[in-house]
Amino acid sequence: MIYPHNFEQKTGFDKIRQLITEKCLSPLGQEKVTAMTFSANFNTVSEQLNQTDEFVRLLHADDEFPDAYFFDLRHSLKRIRPEGTHLEEKELFDLKRSLQTINDIIRFFRPPNGEAPLYPTLTALTNGIITFPHLITQIDAIIDKYGKVKDNASPTLSQIRKEIATTMNSISKNLQSILRTAQAEGVVDKDVAPTMRDGRLMIPVSPAHKRKIRGIVHDESASGKTVFIEPEAVVEANNRIRELESDERREIMKILTDFTNLLRPLAPDILQSYTFLAEIDFIRAKALFADQIHAIRPDLENKQQVDWIRAIHPLLYLSHQKQGKEVIPLDIMLTEENRLLLISGPNAGGKSVCLKTTGLLQYMLQCGLLIPLYERSKTGIFSSIFIDIGDEQSIENDLSTYSSHLINMKHFVKNANNTTMILIDEFGSGTEPQIGGAIAQTLLARFNHNKSFGVITTHYQNLKHFAEATDGVVNGAMLYDRHLMQPLFKLSIGNPGSSFAIEIARKIGLPEDVITDASSIVGSDYINMDKYLQDIVRDKRYWETKRHNIRQQEKKLEDLTTHYEQNLDTLEKQRKDIIRQAKEAAEQIIIDANAKIENTIREIKEAQAEKEQTKQARKALDNFKASVLKTEEANEKPVRQIKKPKKPTTPSFNKEIIEPGDNVRLKGQTSAGTVLELHGKQALVAFGMIKSTVTLDRLEKVSKNQLKEDIKKSTFVSAQTTDDMREKKLNFKQELDVRGMRGDEALQAVTYFIDDAILVGASPVRILHGTGTGILRQLIRDYLHTLPGIHTYHDEHVQFGGAGITVVELE
Repeated sequence: MIYPHNFEQKTGFDKIRQLITEKCLSPLGQEKVTAMTFSANFNTVSEQLNQTDEFVRLLHADDEFPDAYFFDLRHSLKRIRPEGTHLEEKELFDLKRSLQTINDIIRFFRPPNGEAPLYPTLTALTNGIITFPHLITQIDAIIDKYGKVKDNASPTLSQIRKEIATTMNSISKNLQSILRTAQAEGVVDKDVAPTMRDGRLMIPVSPAHKRKIRGIVHDESASGKTVFIEPEAVVEANNRIRELESDERREIMKILTDFTNLLRPLAPDILQSYTFLAEIDFIRAKALFADQIHAIRPDLENKQQVDWIRAIHPLLYLSHQKQGKEVIPLDIMLTEENRLLLISGPNAGGKSVCLKTTGLLQYMLQCGLLIPLYERSKTGIFSSIFIDIGDEQSIENDLSTYSSHLINMKHFVKNANNTTMILIDEFGSGTEPQIGGAIAQTLLARFNHNKSFGVITTHYQNLKHFAEATDGVVNGAMLYDRHLMQPLFKLSIGNPGSSFAIEIARKIGLPEDVITDASSIVGSDYINMDKYLQDIVRDKRYWETKRHNIRQQEKKLEDLTTHYEQNLDTLEKQRKDIIRQAKEAAEQIIIDANAKIENTIREIKEAQAEKEQTKQARKALDNFKASVLKTEEANEKPVRQIKKPKKPTTPSFNKEIIEPGDNVRLKGQTSAGTVLELHGKQALVAFGMIKSTVTLDRLEKVSKNQLKEDIKKSTFVSAQTTDDMREKKLNFKQELDVRGMRGDEALQAVTYFIDDAILVGASPVRILHGTGTGILRQLIRDYLHTLPGIHTYHDEHVQFGGAGITVVELE
């Protein structure tokens, strides 16, 4: 149930309906838009949303949808029901093209060879729809590509048109002969040519010479300066043309009647096909509008809930878009625990816009339209939506503003239940504030008792206190910048808002003594309470910022801990690898030594202890032993050097004495060179590849340490850059959430994210784009495919997000 009867005008849905109507291709779709109604059936709404969502995907696909000829021929098909009637040429031409479009659409949706359909919900609409390829073929045999009956549509028509052509040619020749004679006699001007008047070829002649050409005067020009004569020689031929044209019309009518007789039994099935065409036109228009306002198909559940993230009023978005302004989105939540949201705040702060956004988007959703929300939003189904907004006073019905509000409240109390959404603007206003506030509080308690859902705006303090103390009702505030004295148009749920009446009055320039007197009338307690509300909102924002900073610090500490743990693990692994390699080397030495000893013993035995050969065997064994010891010493040398480092002895640096081989630089310069030779008070110095003779008093000696320090400072990667890189690596998050973003915004975010990932060497990384229509996922993957440095990308494991997350592994 929707209340009141002008609900669509109050919420602006009538303008939405008009915008969708303008996107239809034919009256077929326009009638469907007009008939579009609110539905409380979950399955119906879900199916309509799926149809529109699939068509949005279709609009962004590469395949071209056949939408060229959407003609409405329902009236023509109904007109030919009686025998003897027939379709006209244009109607037959439009019928052929629209039947071809229906045929192409069905072929587009139905996949070949039993494959799964790309658009299952739209494909389901094609079930039971009959196509008429044989009719299209028959019409093609009758009508040409310009919509005219072909010459060969029948033998009789072909013969008639041939005779017309022959006769017309004969008339043209006779007229040309007569015209040349008349021109030669000076009766007709040289530039005159035969002209057609009333279907007959004639010669234009001046009135003074009209009796010099034998024939019939049929007409004269508007100015009277020209008369049109049909020469006597072609009168009979022109009469014959008229007879043939009549025969042609009769034959065409006969052809059209014969075809209409074949068509008449199929008219009901064709009308059913036009119903399908109307549905496609309607869905296409809804999809185009959804694409225009960047709407999505949100998560819809068969229960009463509003969990909307970044909701946008579509009409406000379109209006701001023309002006180049941004719309501030709203986060609105109505749950079983907090069903009624009581919004307070300053005038012109966005309370009514928030209320209208809630009503309009919910109504759009249950009319089967996609709505502009963030992808993670959740929506529900309500059986009724009631709204009380604006001034309904009526002199004719003897209704005041407050009386009209009370009549609406009477309907709300009588009909609202736990599946109803109620929307009330300026609750309790229009009468004496004390009693008005009391009635409003009582009504709010009744709505809460009935477990209704809704959004209510007010300025009354007693309602704010009631919401704070009552389960099921929650306060909300439209935020206001006290320093800039302007509304922020942001909704904050959890605390009541201030009306900022004193501040706004002071900003407008109301005299200070008036403000002081007004403040004294309401009392300091009331003024202080308003300030306390402002302080609460300010403190809440302050602590939210603090909490955000603490989370960042915790993340930084976690990253540092992870970094050091990884380093420890790496060191432990290296230590184990060194020990293992050492053991393997030792085992190999033992094996080689044993083999050498056994070989030496065998050689001694085989030589039967001959002294010379025994001596040679022992010498070979000693050489092997020496080589083993030498290898051990070489292996131990770095260890001994580390354990007992020798202090290097460096000659003392004397800045005043310059000798060959010293590093020097020109005084006041930074480039250093090497002294090659000294010649008295001059030195030959090599600055890179350039050699130059310079006097000693222009040179200054540079120590090696200072030279290294200068080189270090001039290195491309400075210490500051290294620190920045380390900081960037610590703060880098390996997950990017682009859900709810537009395509160009998401691609820009992914570009920066992948650049940073490559810079800090973080792999793999995850991009959260959601499932939705799959458009955002495809855009991102198409972009990733073009990037160097990407090893591979794939869907996340189904337990961790599946196709809603793309995992990117870097090279």
